[in-house]
Amino acid sequence: MTKLSVNINKVATLRNARGGNNPDVVQTAQDCERFGAQGITVHPRPDERHIRYQDVLDLQKVVTTEFNIEGKPNARFMELVSQVKPTQATLVPDAEDVLTSDTGWDTIKHESYLTDIIQKLKSQGIRTSIFINPEEKFIEGAAKVGTDRIEFYTGPYAQQYGQNKEQAVEVYARCAKLATNLGLGLNAGHDLDLNNLRYLKEQIPNLQEVSIGHALICDALYYGLENTIQMYLRELQ
Repeated sequence: MTKLSVNINKVATLRNARGGNNPDVVQTAQDCERFGAQGITVHPRPDERHIRYQDVLDLQKVVTTEFNIEGKPNARFMELVSQVKPTQATLVPDAEDVLTSDTGWDTIKHESYLTDIIQKLKSQGIRTSIFINPEEKFIEGAAKVGTDRIEFYTGPYAQQYGQNKEQAVEVYARCAKLATNLGLGLNAGHDLDLNNLRYLKEQIPNLQEVSIGHALICDALYYGLENTIQMYLRELQ
């Protein structure tokens, strides 16, 4: 079964909009786990507009499933990850002013940089994953830099799903086979929801983890958090 890691950034966004500690990010993470989530994902950004660096330290004390920290591996991010030692660090090539992650690594251009970062993380026992577009050359580059896993950027899949789902998933399925042949584990994330998740899972049966935040939290407004998590889990079975 593909694991569901709930990204709780949007919970922090709601909290920060009003100040105080409502909703409580730490309690939400614990509830997500209690409701069946197999992982918690956070993506602290330099401006701390949603998850704050202190949130990550607080979550470290309570998360009992897989803890996944995403972000651009600048000095502050690397210091945080080295201190927390999560289950997984997902490296994302975000510009500092980007609204949301919108592309993956050029693993050819950044081969030396990524190799160095990944070696540092793996030496601390931290599983590594890199955010990547579904292109064969970047998959091959990912294998060269030594990452444990790749996380497919699934924004284009989600955008095309309604028009032609077979065409939308074809490149992902092809790249998934290549990645598996190269010994890479497979994660996926971005714009996955209750409409398009099951089909992606069917076409990539060896998908190990999906990270879902925005859509899941939006659905929870209507269905409730516990019920929503169970709905997503059913799509992955």
